[in-house]
Amino acid sequence: MKKLKIIFIALALAITLLWALSLREIPDNINYGVSFSKYHSAELGLDWKEVYLNLLDDLQVRRFRFSAHWPNTEPKNNEFNFSELDFQIQEAKKRNASVIFALGRRLPGWPECHEPEWVEKLSDEEKKEEVLQYIERLVNRYKSFDNIIMWQVENEPFLKLFSKHHCKNFLDAPFLKKEIALVKTLDPKRPVLVTDSGELSTWIKAYKSGDIFGTSVYLYVWNSILGPFRYPLTPGFFRIKYNLISGLLGRKDAILVELSAEPWLLKPIIDTAVEDQLKRMDLSKFNEVIKFASKTGFKNQYLWGAEWWFWLKQNGHEEIWNRAKELF
Repeated sequence: MKKLKIIFIALALAITLLWALSLREIPDNINYGVSFSKYHSAELGLDWKEVYLNLLDDLQVRRFRFSAHWPNTEPKNNEFNFSELDFQIQEAKKRNASVIFALGRRLPGWPECHEPEWVEKLSDEEKKEEVLQYIERLVNRYKSFDNIIMWQVENEPFLKLFSKHHCKNFLDAPFLKKEIALVKTLDPKRPVLVTDSGELSTWIKAYKSGDIFGTSVYLYVWNSILGPFRYPLTPGFFRIKYNLISGLLGRKDAILVELSAEPWLLKPIIDTAVEDQLKRMDLSKFNEVIKFASKTGFKNQYLWGAEWWFWLKQNGHEEIWNRAKELF
């Protein structure tokens, strides 16, 4: 009986502690944004400007995350193509839309690390020097735009699960510090965002690294053993995690920078039947993801998959696009 009593008390204390850690203010209204990528639009066979302008003018999106994918912007050594980023930022500025500007070698979107062909023959140290020069050029070019609200340096730099093949050991912690220091030297006024996986990381290193912390939420995923599945999590998992980290390391601004609202597939979207896409992410799952995220405690949330919503719309399925209109 004494053992049972001790076990009962321990369980009660654990449940009480978890409940206390899960207490976090839930915002009445969420500030929604999207990640937009010319790169992803091209994968879908879309006119990227058409997609982007529809996000601006039809959906009325006013918060964006852009990625300066290196192969697009410097396809040849010291030969730059800034026209696409210029267009995105200028059109956003015209409409008073804010921008999170992601730069570095590892940026949102498969295959995790994006580098132009001309750097493949370089050593790791030479690549790092080229990355720093690339970052310097980007910051100096775009820091005059007041609608850029923060710089995101690399993407989930401490998550190695999906990056081993393409990134290898390139993104070590000392180099990330050097990148962040460079950005802050070039533009001391704007904060630096560092991101981490919501489900697969501890957040500790990323949280300590930046001025602002960003995380992701992926509910519906695919695993080589389990196949397609839903993470068995509740929104309280993210509230507890944030409260633990902020309690240990101090409070700072945190955003949900990548909320997955696109199907996780085994081959490119355009090579997958629409019916199979909608099995992985249809309107009901989309609404479930939005409802789930609204209870995590993050006021600012950036959805992932807007290019796909437009692709669906172009292929006769407007339901997710129209639902997104209500959010924005």
